[in-house]
Amino acid sequence: MTKDDLLKHIAETAYNIGFGAKKHFATYDIVAKAPGLISFISFVIGIYALICENLNTKSISATLLVLGVVGLYVSFYDSKKETYEQNGVKLTDLFNELKRLNGSVKSVSVPTQDHLDKLTEIERKYTQISSSHQILFSNWYAHYKFFWEQQIEWVNEQKKFSFWRDRVPLSLTLFVFITSVLLVLYFSKVNLVFCNWVLT
Repeated sequence: MTKDDLLKHIAETAYNIGFGAKKHFATYDIVAKAPGLISFISFVIGIYALICENLNTKSISATLLVLGVVGLYVSFYDSKKETYEQNGVKLTDLFNELKRLNGSVKSVSVPTQDHLDKLTEIERKYTQISSSHQILFSNWYAHYKFFWEQQIEWVNEQKKFSFWRDRVPLSLTLFVFITSVLLVLYFSKVNLVFCNWVLT
């Protein structure tokens, strides 16, 4: 394997491991923080519902019920949240090992067998540590944590991350697009009803 090929392989592995670490941390964050946030929102709405008649509607009740279901869904991950954090730490350590390996390979003209063995060992550990079962929306949060919080310049040297292709999740782009279309259609209908009412 040539030096350039090895550096590309290291960068690809670093992306997988670094993003995997952030995905584990994202699952941990969501599981740790979501129940408190849901309780706080429900509590605030409940208090304001006592003094504001507009909050005593079916839509608000339905929203609170949905929040309760979301809280129940999140609670399924609660028993494993410490494991997600520990795995995130271990994967971050592997990511940092790859950074050191990348520097070591750059400093030589021809990579050695030790470099290849080290990369193989790191990939094996990554497979053992990683959990494929992550909470909903952890992928979106992991994109933010990896691309906007993590120092990834050395990975970007080889990967050349683009904004729309890599830094923004495709599922988020589709979600925003579909939501925007639905909102435009909804408000167009509301405006049409309003105009008809004014004209009559």
